[in-house]
Amino acid sequence: MKVHTTNYANTFIEIAEDCPATSGEIPPTKGDAKTVANIQFEMLSKHPYKFTSDDIIFQVFADRNDLTKSEYKEAREQFFSKGQPCFRASPLTKRYGWGVHYDKDGKMAIFAVESDMYQKLTKDKTLKILKAMKTSK
Repeated sequence: MKVHTTNYANTFIEIAEDCPATSGEIPPTKGDAKTVANIQFEMLSKHPYKFTSDDIIFQVFADRNDLTKSEYKEAREQFFSKGQPCFRASPLTKRYGWGVHYDKDGKMAIFAVESDMYQKLTKDKTLKILKAMKTSK
């Protein structure tokens, strides 16, 4: 079975051109359920450079489908047997003003658009710089 990945290495994803946020915003919760943006933000803000994109995207899927830890291995194989949207399509980069940096091992951290580190990363010649996808076509 082919395994797809959303991981990048030595890459920085800038916010989308049509992102309405002028600073990094903490995604609001909707009732009791955590949104995709909440789960992604929580994992990345609490644990910078601990997770890959695949780890986070799968965790969102697992949380939203109430999977137990014992179901993870098989579910993850099944999940990545199809291509999944990468962080260029994440609400963090499209709506909430967060850039995403991937280190050489593909581990990720987020930086608010107004931060010095965000500006530094956009000019880093050793990184592949990508833009998040626009919301409107």
